[in-house]
Amino acid sequence: MKIAVISDIHGNMQALEAVLYDINKENCQKIFCLGDIAMAGPEPCQTIDKIIELNKNENFYLIAGNTDKMLASLENEKIYQDLKIKNDIMANAYLDDLKLLKKYQIEFLNSLPTTLALKFDEKKILLCHGSPRRIDENIHPDLTIEEVEEIIKNCDADIIFCGHTHLPCGFQTNTGKTIANAGSIGRPFSLNPKSCYIILEINENKNLNNFTIQHKMIEYNVKKASHILKNRKFHGADKLAKMLISATSRYPQ
Repeated sequence: MKIAVISDIHGNMQALEAVLYDINKENCQKIFCLGDIAMAGPEPCQTIDKIIELNKNENFYLIAGNTDKMLASLENEKIYQDLKIKNDIMANAYLDDLKLLKKYQIEFLNSLPTTLALKFDEKKILLCHGSPRRIDENIHPDLTIEEVEEIIKNCDADIIFCGHTHLPCGFQTNTGKTIANAGSIGRPFSLNPKSCYIILEINENKNLNNFTIQHKMIEYNVKKASHILKNRKFHGADKLAKMLISATSRYPQ
């Protein structure tokens, strides 16, 4: 069985379509989506609609990311002020997203679970956005194995998939757990603007250790995506658009 794991689309339809095309070429039977569907991207409404369409398929498994819950929140002013403290451009993008999103799209985001526990071929799998214990916790390549084990110590899954940091990585713990960060489809924090997703392949002999995890990089029309985002015209959209082409920091400067 081959399963695709995608995360952090952030309204980037060009990236999402390129990755879905590759997932089809790879003959993946299922897709796990780890959230952050729309916020601060080129086409948030179109992206949510595409995910709503995909979510009608029984082989599509979806959870919310932290920005999905932000967009669905009733505390918009508080979230805006909190974002403004961290980064003024992201706060502006958030407000502009709220102007664009339809009621049914916000309700859809609000309906999504924050984690999902699954089982395939005797393997317990947990889908989370940040970490098993917090939707916005960072699992990134610079963590020590001791730090990772502390984060997931109360999780009994064999394989844990996460996103949020936009930085692909993976860990094998001393207790036999596997943690893999899927990176980002729509806004990789990298000088290389390719989308990243995971292919999980589980062999059929039910050996608990008999699976592979591969990060795959996919080219897409990044110039078109950047152009669409720049033309959204909120203050700082041009700087956010440049990050699609080359990102040297987590937030636009």
